[in-house]
Amino acid sequence: MPRDLPLGNGSLLIGFDSNYRLRDLYWPHVGQENHSLGHPFRLGFWVQGEFRWMGDEGWNRDLQYEKGTLVSQVAVSHPELAISANIADTVDFHENLFLRKFVITNDSKEEREIRIFFHHDFHVGGHEVGDTAYYEPERRAVIHYKGSNWFLINGAVLRDEIEKEHAPKPRPGEKEEIVVGLHQWACGLKEIHDYQGTWRDAENGQLSGDAVAHGSVDSSVGFNLNIRAGESRRLYYWMAVGADFESVARINRLVRVRGPEAFLDRTRAYWNLWLERHVPDYADLPDDICRSYEDSLLILRTQIDNSGAVLAANDTDITSMVRDTYSYMWPRDGALVTRALIQAGYLDLSRAFFQFCARVLTKEGYLLHKYNPDGTLASSWHPWIREGTKTLPIQEDETALVLWVLWEHFERFGDVEFIKPLYRKLITPIADFLTSYRSTDTGLPLPSYDLWEERYGILTWTVAATWGGLMAGARFADAFGDMDRGAVYRSAAEEMKSEVENHLWLKDKKRFARMIPDNSRSLDDAVDSSLSGLWMFGMYAPDHPKIITTVEAIKDQLSVKTEVGGFARYKDDRYHQISQDIEQIPGNPWFICTLWLADWHARTATSDADLEASRELLAWASERALPSSVLAEQVHPHTNAPLSVSPLTWSHATFISSAQAYLAARRRLA
Repeated sequence: MPRDLPLGNGSLLIGFDSNYRLRDLYWPHVGQENHSLGHPFRLGFWVQGEFRWMGDEGWNRDLQYEKGTLVSQVAVSHPELAISANIADTVDFHENLFLRKFVITNDSKEEREIRIFFHHDFHVGGHEVGDTAYYEPERRAVIHYKGSNWFLINGAVLRDEIEKEHAPKPRPGEKEEIVVGLHQWACGLKEIHDYQGTWRDAENGQLSGDAVAHGSVDSSVGFNLNIRAGESRRLYYWMAVGADFESVARINRLVRVRGPEAFLDRTRAYWNLWLERHVPDYADLPDDICRSYEDSLLILRTQIDNSGAVLAANDTDITSMVRDTYSYMWPRDGALVTRALIQAGYLDLSRAFFQFCARVLTKEGYLLHKYNPDGTLASSWHPWIREGTKTLPIQEDETALVLWVLWEHFERFGDVEFIKPLYRKLITPIADFLTSYRSTDTGLPLPSYDLWEERYGILTWTVAATWGGLMAGARFADAFGDMDRGAVYRSAAEEMKSEVENHLWLKDKKRFARMIPDNSRSLDDAVDSSLSGLWMFGMYAPDHPKIITTVEAIKDQLSVKTEVGGFARYKDDRYHQISQDIEQIPGNPWFICTLWLADWHARTATSDADLEASRELLAWASERALPSSVLAEQVHPHTNAPLSVSPLTWSHATFISSAQAYLAARRRLA
């Protein structure tokens, strides 16, 4: 199930699924320590003895973002309950505060009491052992904690909307117009014996008031609102997150004093400011593509940790049979996402990524498979030995692309003071490694794992990426007056390019091969979308005759011949495979593969008619996004339903880069 609404500030990340249930809660790093483990935090409504959880049948849901912000714009309704609600959710841009505003409408013809319940299925620190939940009477709040992870849950309703006889006096420092505090609460056990959790307690409309539980625990809290026929009431809910009691109490106090609306307003203003300073001239792009571009930038930001780590995806529903996820930083994904941010003009985010890479680079000058957001080495399935011989467990393109993108950063921003300490720390170690990690027979890179993480050998994509990294190293060396070193890097790159012609060009088919498998004299001549790397990283011009014939083969063999359309990775792609009819459906359509062609059409366009093909593919991606603009990894070839992780950070980055290519082509043609 996709994460339709990711909300975050680079430290706290909240993810809602398509049923509008909170499913992921990461802190203090995006992608590391998921305190929900994908278990749903339920939202429920009780109306005159009838109860419905948000995941139940009968709800109408519309999940979007307010334009230009990371504040949600959600509308839900339930005809049987005769209620509706407009909801704004956000994570404060500065404080680790998750805040929700509900405007609840009684759609019936009589005054009714409506009770709203919030359930919390915490697995603090990523497991359920040793948690504590308790009611804190001074703040009228429920707190969950374990070790250095604390979560304070509270809420408020407007004072002028409360029956006067029930309205308590405001406490010192509290906003006059709000009454802060939970109306109901229950702390209890779950996932042991036959205990299902306090959410069952909520279904009769009245929580037990149990004040503490420890071990495998959950909690539910509730608010009781009397609403006249056809009228609305306003309710706020918030969760303060911190390392100790004082941290969460301080945030709770800020919300009480300033009022929750102030935090919504300032977060809207921040993201408007963050975005509007980098909005390009959209030329003739239609509004839906422009909206997808802006939303993609905002969604990208939710997936980037403040440490500089760019997370591939944070969707725990993808958790595999071996109990692993996409919540890691692959240097390749990180580099290409950072490139999109550079193209859009974001300096600080790209700086943080390169500093992260400099911290984790090995002393030999290569980057390993993937990393946790805190910089520690992540899980990997690449072995250190093959056929009895030690082998580096790397995907060499991941190392090379960091250097290639760093040069784009330097060209875009002229960031001399930032680059200076990285020359010896990052640039020359990587370029030295790329120069040395080559076959003495062919001059091509030694075998490594491919970008799809399925094959081992000399992949054409990796060769192109390595060439790009070496040329970036040569340009940096020249810029810093290190001419001898620059000549070595450039010579290695030139040799590599000439050997690509000798070893990977298929004369009879007039296109490039996918790879040279390890220990094989025969080429893997499959058509693969990753052949796009030959022009993307600059080894060949996009309009080079050999690239044109290669791209034509991609378009011919990898197009999905259904109403959904789009392009697959390669023929008979079995990852989430839907159809065995590989002639019609070579694989599921991937956003990145389809958008690479949008990029190519833009770069090679010599007329408005040529450029239209690029715009059509951008529109294809925009139309297959969720209503919130979230892009998955791939879509179902018959239904357009998202498949695999969603959002995939790389998909959004490729949309941004392809849109930038279109706008550059429009300027060129003008």
